[in-house]
Amino acid sequence: MSGCAWRVYYHDGRVTNWIEAPYPRTPISLAIFLHEVGHHAIGFRRFKVRCEEEYHVWMWALSQMRKAGVSVDQRVQQRFERSMRYAVAQTLRRGITQLPAELMKFAPPH
Repeated sequence: MSGCAWRVYYHDGRVTNWIEAPYPRTPISLAIFLHEVGHHAIGFRRFKVRCEEEYHVWMWALSQMRKAGVSVDQRVQQRFERSMRYAVAQTLRRGITQLPAELMKFAPPH
């Protein structure tokens, strides 16, 4: 299960936000759906580091689940952690020299 969020800019100045995500039927599909919506709610390129955007989008999605009374179960928590470990590792491979403090826990051990 995965998703994608993007923005389309038209020559006439219009902007359209899109997401691809699973239909939210279970806590995990809801988490992924809300994560993609979160990219638009928070805004693209708001953070300097891409993995930092991913972190804040996940935090927004999990917060929305709790507000709606949907439990952030073990499967959702594991998906969040795997996603963040991947995003942080990718950022490190691309040569970042200093991670934001809240992302250090997702960095691979040295």
